[in-house]
Amino acid sequence: METPTGPTFRDATDADVDALVALVESAYRGDASRAGWTTEADILDGQRTDPEGVRQVIKTPDSRLLVVEREGRIVACCQLEHRGTHAYFGMFAVSPTVQGAGLGKAVLAEAERLARADWGVTEMHMTVISVRDDLIGWYERRGYRRTGETTPFPYGDERFGIPRRPDLCFELLVKPLV
Repeated sequence: METPTGPTFRDATDADVDALVALVESAYRGDASRAGWTTEADILDGQRTDPEGVRQVIKTPDSRLLVVEREGRIVACCQLEHRGTHAYFGMFAVSPTVQGAGLGKAVLAEAERLARADWGVTEMHMTVISVRDDLIGWYERRGYRRTGETTPFPYGDERFGIPRRPDLCFELLVKPLV
């Protein structure tokens, strides 16, 4: 049910898989993603996720895929995974048609609240493609800090996209949840 103050949050089910794949793809890949500011169309071609990847997040123990609805339509999502003293935040997508109006901030804040309340974690971790300065800046304004710790981009594994440049890696961002 829609709340008077904003969107509805719930856990994803198998019935949501196709809609979630479409949402994630629309936020990051192809020309449609250019309607929003989160596009990766200039650095990656190919897919961002697939039904198997979404279903795996839904089914993984100590993981949840949060669905955000507005007027009965899925408009955002994010993954939360309990990893000991911290939670991992990933698969974050906001429909390009509603970006820029504060929904992303609300989703991130709710994810942090849930991670603290449900798992008692003291930090949120995420990885961001290191060349995404605008996106990293957005997270920094919300209390995340760059660690300088990187992991290689999985070149050659098309499940994660087809890189358009040779210098991609993921950087770990961390925020204390106190």
